[in-house]
Amino acid sequence: MLDRLQIIKQRFDEVSDLIIQPDVIADQKRYVQLNKEYKDLKQLVEKRAEYVNLRGNMDEANEILADGSDAEMVEMAKMQLDEAKGRLPELEEEIKFLLIPKDPEDAKNVMVEVRAGTGGDEASIFAGDLFRMYTKYCEGRGWRTSVVDVNEGTSGGYKEVIFEVTGEDVYGTLKYEAGVHRVQRVPQTETQGRVHTSAATVMVLPEAEEFDVQIDMNDVRIDFFCSSGPGGQSVNTTKSAVRMTHIPTGLVAQCQDEKSQHKNKDKALTVLRSRLYEMELAKKQAEDATKRSSQVSSGDRSAKIRTYNYPQGRVTDHRIGLTLYDLDGVMNGNIQKVIDELQLVSNTEKLKEGDVY
Repeated sequence: MLDRLQIIKQRFDEVSDLIIQPDVIADQKRYVQLNKEYKDLKQLVEKRAEYVNLRGNMDEANEILADGSDAEMVEMAKMQLDEAKGRLPELEEEIKFLLIPKDPEDAKNVMVEVRAGTGGDEASIFAGDLFRMYTKYCEGRGWRTSVVDVNEGTSGGYKEVIFEVTGEDVYGTLKYEAGVHRVQRVPQTETQGRVHTSAATVMVLPEAEEFDVQIDMNDVRIDFFCSSGPGGQSVNTTKSAVRMTHIPTGLVAQCQDEKSQHKNKDKALTVLRSRLYEMELAKKQAEDATKRSSQVSSGDRSAKIRTYNYPQGRVTDHRIGLTLYDLDGVMNGNIQKVIDELQLVSNTEKLKEGDVY
């Protein structure tokens, strides 16, 4: 392990030197990539320093115990050795997981699209509940959310809501949320008190930077139209909403959240770029899925991943068989435990496959 960590330390020193070079700073794409690598390697280098220090303490304690001439020193050495032996296995596990290379997309911001599925009005209400759950979770993480486009349901909630999340390691955290979410409860519109099952689909798209996806604007048709929904008198009189169609792929992105046509155009372009990037990423994930059958892959959008059962106050993630009896907490944004378990399973699978630095 020390040999591997030494190689990483050398690379960290090299990257530390590179990111202050003027020619690297001038090359935005390379500068961004090296900064991400610096941040990832920094954690490993800090753990390496602790590991080296711990092994040094153990060697020193063993020398004192072998000498045995000073009773007080021997007692202190025993305590030092016990402490180091207790920490070492834990530290080695932490290092093993840090040695798993991160996907380059993990550090990206995301576009989250929540769409009502089967279940009519109840599905729209559930999509609204999921949107609230995610915004509360993001707020707790110190991430910023910004609505890009909404299509409201007839009885509350949303037929579709698209929002942007910006922060640290957003895609690496939220990518596990992609898939079909089911809810089992008595709908507000149900008069007989029967439990219904409805669904909503969540898509998590890594936000593409300009150098990730090059869009030829000659391939894009831009339409302007009046916004719909609440927002004052200007909503139905000003053509501030923007719809973009990428002609080669048929992908469509629109934004009507801002009053400014220019801001809506920028946001719609960001969504379009992310969808194009996600298309390429989906192909790569499909190829990866043939190589490894990960149960927590974020590639299959049609997979039923989670059920929220209101009568039993239960949330079950079907990919890892995790059940929590904390439905209220989860719906109020406390989903970190689920994400932690999914990340642990994913990392354990990678470790088994020897997917490390």
